[in-house]
Amino acid sequence: MKKIIAFAGTNSVKSINKQLAVYASSLVEDAEVTVLDLNDFELPVYGIDYEVQHGIPENAKVFLEHIKSSDGLLLSLAEHNGAYATVFKNIFDWMSRIDGKLWSDKPMLLMATSPGGRGGASVLDIAKGRFPYMGGHIVGQFSLPLFGDNFSEGKITNNKLREELLKEVTKFQDSL
Repeated sequence: MKKIIAFAGTNSVKSINKQLAVYASSLVEDAEVTVLDLNDFELPVYGIDYEVQHGIPENAKVFLEHIKSSDGLLLSLAEHNGAYATVFKNIFDWMSRIDGKLWSDKPMLLMATSPGGRGGASVLDIAKGRFPYMGGHIVGQFSLPLFGDNFSEGKITNNKLREELLKEVTKFQDSL
């Protein structure tokens, strides 16, 4: 059975991106899914001076080990001011200090959602441009606009958008 890691690039306890990641992971068949929460991997803000004085924090190593021991990644990125949420950028920076190819060429379904009509398009564009240089093997992508209108009771309610996600999940699953 394939091991999948699902997480949201945010520390919001009511994260709409975590809800999307959990929902998408439930659509993957014959997989053992582990949902990670960035709140469980608290880290100091990355800085070279901190790294020189204290080394790399254990939580960055543990999170990276989750990635390396998986067969695939489902990641839904929160968008803050058109870019990554600070907490995601921080863990991303720490992990890159351990391994510059931190995504380890694992198949990745990259997603985002937002309350607005663009559905996190800006942060998806940033990630699609950056992740391949960091060992990211993006096999699928999905953007869910207008989260409050299109997601309810743990699932996508808009049929067209649900079908789009199912298509991307199938591509992801086929790549495992």
